[in-house]
Amino acid sequence: MSEFGGFPSRMEFTPVPNVFINRIAPRITDLAEMKVTLHLFSLLYRKRGYPRFVTHGELLADTALMIGLRHEEEPAEEVLRRGLDLAVARGTILRLTLTVEDHTEEVYFINTEADRHAVARIQSGELALQGLKAPPPPAEAAVADTPNIFTVYEQNIGMLTPMIADELRDAEAQYPEDWIKDAIHEAASLKKTSWRYIARILERWAAEGRGEVVRPGRWPGDHSERYRGQRYGHLFRR
Repeated sequence: MSEFGGFPSRMEFTPVPNVFINRIAPRITDLAEMKVTLHLFSLLYRKRGYPRFVTHGELLADTALMIGLRHEEEPAEEVLRRGLDLAVARGTILRLTLTVEDHTEEVYFINTEADRHAVARIQSGELALQGLKAPPPPAEAAVADTPNIFTVYEQNIGMLTPMIADELRDAEAQYPEDWIKDAIHEAASLKKTSWRYIARILERWAAEGRGEVVRPGRWPGDHSERYRGQRYGHLFRR
């Protein structure tokens, strides 16, 4: 495990209820329950609208969470299920099972007075959840394959926080996966452990190229043709 290099001077914070810190957290003995509960606080805090909720499908597709729940003897999906069941049984979070687009989906809320009222209204048909979609594919399959950008980051830079996971997902939508991995490796080799430094490497490569051109107008491995007309096409110049 990589040693954590310390918190940056500027970062985001997630509010955690004092009653959770003082009364609930000291009684939690299962690490999965603790991780899942804290992650739900973080996800729900960033949500908008009323009521705020997180679906089971969203949790399964959350790479940072699923990586954190990996266990040698138990699939991450089962660890997630155990953590959720324990948190629901404790009363920290509320669970509601709904049908959307011919799929059954579990929806989670923090057990506050406002959310208890919202759940009752949903169950009675008075309130419909806006933005509820069919569950996305789980992230566990990606975690089990060759190291992805999230694993490479953890192995070379440090702890994968929800904020860093969001940055990596944004980068994945802009750059090829091998670029991101190489940028992480380059930053690690220079002992630069901030995401901002990695992002600057990617921006420089996109603007100036990576210095790997083997003949005019053509990238190694014919990348210019590979990405022509695709989401990375703007990064490769002929």
